Amino acid sequence: MKNNTLDQQHATRIVSVPSSIDMVNILGPRDDYLRILEDQLDADLHVRGGQITVSGPSREVSKAAEVLIELITIVRTGQGLTGETVERVIQMADDPSTSASEILTQNIVSARGKTVRPKTLNQKRYVDAIDRHTVVFGIGPAGTGKTYLAMAKAVQALQAKEVSRIILTRPAIEAGERLGFLPGTLNDKIDPYLRPLYDALHDMVDADSVPKLLTSGTVEVAPLAYMRGRTLNDAFIILDEAQNTSMEQMKMFLTRLGFGSKVVVTGDVTQIDLPGGVKSGLRGVQQILDGVDDIEFCTLTSRDVVRHKLVGRIVAAYDQFESLSTERHERRAAR
Repeated sequence: MKNNTLDQQHATRIVSVPSSIDMVNILGPRDDYLRILEDQLDADLHVRGGQITVSGPSREVSKAAEVLIELITIVRTGQGLTGETVERVIQMADDPSTSASEILTQNIVSARGKTVRPKTLNQKRYVDAIDRHTVVFGIGPAGTGKTYLAMAKAVQALQAKEVSRIILTRPAIEAGERLGFLPGTLNDKIDPYLRPLYDALHDMVDADSVPKLLTSGTVEVAPLAYMRGRTLNDAFIILDEAQNTSMEQMKMFLTRLGFGSKVVVTGDVTQIDLPGGVKSGLRGVQQILDGVDDIEFCTLTSRDVVRHKLVGRIVAAYDQFESLSTERHERRAAR
């Protein structure tokens, strides 16, 4: 009861923006960021000169002030704000143990004028897990950056000479028996299934360097079937779309691990394309390997979607629908 009373107490706090920072960088063009802050924070904000006065319930004032301080810190690092960044800082303010500015300014790799960074707390945990562990599983819905961040860490490791090559693989399950009917060479046939990996690579490496890396074998992109019988030493290996591996394929892949290598496995257990009766290797592997030293499982959710805002809402709506369907099924079974 006492805490509830404190939450309702009215408070006022002034946040000063350093004179070295133009207020438009904090408030946004045409005050766009200020409107986001006003819409999503349960506190009143009044701007005068280089000061922002925050007033309202004590807890909400503390949260709003913390958001403003984090935004100022991000701008101070030289990284500009966007509406999306402002919204993510507000979202992260609900967890007092996190620092939004620390998460959003962590550079992984830069190329072609673009820097890859984690954008959510779970993405930061995922990236940190890749640094700490030999084998990491990134499990979550589309758009959460599972493959993209893994690719960025692979490029970072290659540039730092922590590994001598990058191996990118995924199952071509969609092809099935139809592979032989597609036109062209074998490489032409499998290319559509590996294209997302090429696209991510092109975002992180100078365009002129990509063909050289592929020709020299420094970067290898191949279907999962090509991994059988190999031992992969001194490599950063990414298995994408792992929900479409069978239990046997998952075991085969994980046992390719050699000395000096790191493995990241990504997938979405809600998008399995395997034929009926085939159990997903990604679904089963957590039960088998949970608790094994130097292996980490990271889960991302609809809150970590970094594509268009609508993608996150679509994923959340499907999650809710599937949850309700499961509840109805369990109630019927109980009867």
